[in-house]
Amino acid sequence: MDHPAVHPIGALPAANGALALDTYRLSKRFGDFTALDNVSLYVEPGSVHALLGENGAGKSTLVKCVAGFQRAEEGSILIDGREQDIANPVVARALGIGMVYQHFTLAPGMTVAENLLLAGGRTPALIDWKRQRAELEDFLATTPFRLDLDRHPSALAAGEKQKLELLKQLYLKPRLLILDEPTSVLTPQEADEVLGHVRAFARSGLCTVLIITHKFREVMAYADNVTVLRRGKAVHHCRVDQTDPSRLAAAMMGEGEAPPPEGDAVTADAARPVPAADAPVALRVQGLRAQGDRGTLAVHDLSLDVRAGEILGVAGVSGNGQRELVEALVGQRARLGGEVKVMGEPYLARREENRRLKVRSLPEEPLRNACVGELSVAENMALRDFDQPPLARGGVLDFGAWRRRARAWIAEYGIKTQGEGAPIRSLSGGNVQRAVLARELAGDINVLVAANPVFGLDFAAVAEIHGRIRQVRARGGAVLLISEDLDELLEMADRIVVMSEGRIVFETPVEAAERHVLGAHMGGGHHA
Repeated sequence: MDHPAVHPIGALPAANGALALDTYRLSKRFGDFTALDNVSLYVEPGSVHALLGENGAGKSTLVKCVAGFQRAEEGSILIDGREQDIANPVVARALGIGMVYQHFTLAPGMTVAENLLLAGGRTPALIDWKRQRAELEDFLATTPFRLDLDRHPSALAAGEKQKLELLKQLYLKPRLLILDEPTSVLTPQEADEVLGHVRAFARSGLCTVLIITHKFREVMAYADNVTVLRRGKAVHHCRVDQTDPSRLAAAMMGEGEAPPPEGDAVTADAARPVPAADAPVALRVQGLRAQGDRGTLAVHDLSLDVRAGEILGVAGVSGNGQRELVEALVGQRARLGGEVKVMGEPYLARREENRRLKVRSLPEEPLRNACVGELSVAENMALRDFDQPPLARGGVLDFGAWRRRARAWIAEYGIKTQGEGAPIRSLSGGNVQRAVLARELAGDINVLVAANPVFGLDFAAVAEIHGRIRQVRARGGAVLLISEDLDELLEMADRIVVMSEGRIVFETPVEAAERHVLGAHMGGGHHA
């Protein structure tokens, strides 16, 4: 177990410069669950410090304690070497601590300018707009972002909203800036722009940056130091120039659970059969149109083919019609036009067609989209075929057969549950996903539609789910893999298409794919 760097007490930065942050044996519990377990951490002033860890490792809990949104039961927080009781966000703000959340906190009815002023929390009753606009223009000139001060957040793309959240904090000149997965909605180019600016801000000595991320690339490129959390404990501290992604992954997963050595996955992939150009088209989408939640078109005349034995990856920044595309394909959203065919037959996503044409899906948020929370694990596993033999005979449901199969799947997929009779909503996210996977991947598959299938899951679950999706391809199934994680698509897909504003704007075989080119199309820079 590495220890945080020792640092001299008394060497305090100037009152308007970067802060040093210490957490000393911080512990936080929610009921029986220990979210933070004796976490000690030192963040050097003027550095970019990355927090890595699986979902549920305690990263967000830790930063929320520092930012005053939660209070630890034990341990202490030191700012510039002095213990502070950060009772609420107002105290944190007074100390110079600012935080940018993963979820947007913008006032949608106000302009960009008004949102920036509102962030200060000390807005005068009468605003001298001429002077304030000049001040805001001057402020924007010091940042790499151009945002129109008169636009409303509702008119901004997700990437622009994320920039506005960051600008709100930068405008307040924080001395410690906390970023919670700030690039999850950005293209690779935008992510580099944001992180480059944040790093320059820290290097200037004006600010210290603590960033939660799950992307190794960002840690290696932009952070000075990194701390890995695992199950609420800080298990690894090191300088970024003294580590590499495979060591960080091993720390995140715990000793003895290290990922396969670099190269294993690659050799397995190199040997994978390339889908034949004359393989039959298993899924054909032609001119598909679907409405968004706000009544506008979310999917515009979209066409794509996926051949048997092929994984087609759909890339794009979230909010560009991917969710609506998936829902229109699997029958959760009405289609306004166009045609979907599976194995050459028209496909309307009816239960009988799913069975006959062997179509399966792994939707996003499986608990909400693929399960009935109150029903048991066994009942959810039977949703596809509860009225078919061997689960039913002569119209009589055989509940014993449901339970026996569920027990076999729980063992095969390593699902952690109190038993097959437990309500499925009592399972963790990764275990719900495994349960849905067991149901959806049983038997022969012609077409599998998978949307962000490993979002928020730990390394072991990711490797397992990816392996099972590859098996579908190896057995001749066609896989449509929609993901916001470019690394996942580059690793899994045979071909990649990019969705932007509801259209497919770019296509490339994966061996010719270049990250920056995909990023440019994801950002809407090039419309086909």
